[in-house]
Amino acid sequence: MLKEGDLAPDFELPDQEEVTHKLSDYRGKKVVLYFYPKDDTPGCTKEACSFRDSFADFRKHGMVVLGVSKDSVKSHAKFQEKYSLPFPLLSDTDLAVVKAYEVWGEKKYMGKEFMGVLRTTYIIDEEGKIMKVYEKVKPQDHAQEILQDIL
Repeated sequence: MLKEGDLAPDFELPDQEEVTHKLSDYRGKKVVLYFYPKDDTPGCTKEACSFRDSFADFRKHGMVVLGVSKDSVKSHAKFQEKYSLPFPLLSDTDLAVVKAYEVWGEKKYMGKEFMGVLRTTYIIDEEGKIMKVYEKVKPQDHAQEILQDIL
């Protein structure tokens, strides 16, 4: 697992509007990079909406919010529109970034084990270093937890 103080791996991914985002483009700003399992599922929707509802606070403090999952650009576009999400959702269909951030792992659901995206958030500082790592996130409280920790 990447840890605090590590240089965050740079990446280049398309968002829901097929605009390419590079982590290095956000140097000089704090970045909330949150990985989530799947668009429009109950936990992921709660998490995305918590970021949406706190988005003005993140912006007020000069922070960028980026969501990442293995869903397609098209899936992200539907999810973003359905819940009026004001931040980019990045599509990592080949799992390159998910694996670079070490958030691909074994999960259990209803007695079955499978591989999937582990709900994890990285706070990246203005120089591109990892400030904080959140694992096993509680979706509906997560955005407020980050704001309390960072501000």
